Amino acid sequence: MLRSTGTTRGRQIAAAAGRGAVAGLVGVAAMTLGEKVEQAATGRADSYVPARTLSTLLGRPRTDFERPRLLNHVMHWGTGAVVGALRGVWAVTGIRGPRASATHTVVRLAVDQTLENATGRGAPPATWPTREWVLDVAHKAVYAAVTGLVVDAWVPPALASRRGRRSH
Repeated sequence: MLRSTGTTRGRQIAAAAGRGAVAGLVGVAAMTLGEKVEQAATGRADSYVPARTLSTLLGRPRTDFERPRLLNHVMHWGTGAVVGALRGVWAVTGIRGPRASATHTVVRLAVDQTLENATGRGAPPATWPTREWVLDVAHKAVYAAVTGLVVDAWVPPALASRRGRRSH
């Protein structure tokens, strides 16, 4: 059984979160590349909902017609890094592999949708056309898969519990 002090454990978790944030940026790069390829094939326009969400969170809401590219990138990459940090913590504690990446897809979608809908800048996914929903889930799955591959390779499961095979 792994024995570590709270300080050592905290440092390992912080280091894993940092590596997860970097892995999240790699995941965002892969997702962005996939989005650009998809947009070239489908003709779908860029979304500025992330920028409008961030603007609203910062107390400076934008109109639906504004296209603040810098804020879009800050929100897009920042969210990827933050949610990637969580995946890093999962990896060091033994929550790894394809199941973790599938769950991470849902977490990334939930974070985006919670922020977008809490600020009033997004539309609930249940109201979206099916094609748009499928594309968003697919892009977030690419993000989660790449983030997971990178972080699982980079962060060993040093803090994985050895308490057994049951959840309770």
